[in-house]
Amino acid sequence: MGPVWADEDHGHEDALLRTAQRALVAAALADEEDALAAVGPDGLRSALPETRELILLLFGACSAMISTLGDGGERPVRVQVLDETGEEVSIDQADPAMRTAVRTLLAEVHGNTDAAADQVEIALANAAPDEVDSVVLAALHWTLRLATECLERDLPVPRWIESVFSE
Repeated sequence: MGPVWADEDHGHEDALLRTAQRALVAAALADEEDALAAVGPDGLRSALPETRELILLLFGACSAMISTLGDGGERPVRVQVLDETGEEVSIDQADPAMRTAVRTLLAEVHGNTDAAADQVEIALANAAPDEVDSVVLAALHWTLRLATECLERDLPVPRWIESVFSE
């Protein structure tokens, strides 16, 4: 479903969705530099409140798509963490950025948006700029992969994400 904004914040919501769409389009074109630039200036992304909102928006959308793919929990979707060689590792063995991304996603999937927000806050406050970039890119790539899977199965995808595939 995603975040809900008051009417007076509708312009802010539209701007955030446009930012997310630009970043998703760039990520879909395998242009990670443009995807990150759409989020904010290099080295400053962690300080921007929009970065936090964008990450949470993307992981919220991922959570909704995971629920859809998992038939509302009837067929759970498995989240795997892979190392650089493609081998599955435990979440505790993953690099800090990937741990943050997975924990944020899992919190969203389990309906704990406060815990998801806490994970993002901790990452943005403490992570190095390249780690923040890794979390943003993970959110973008997972959103694209989940949307592709949903679309291939004729399952619903948030309209603002679906429009990325028609651009």
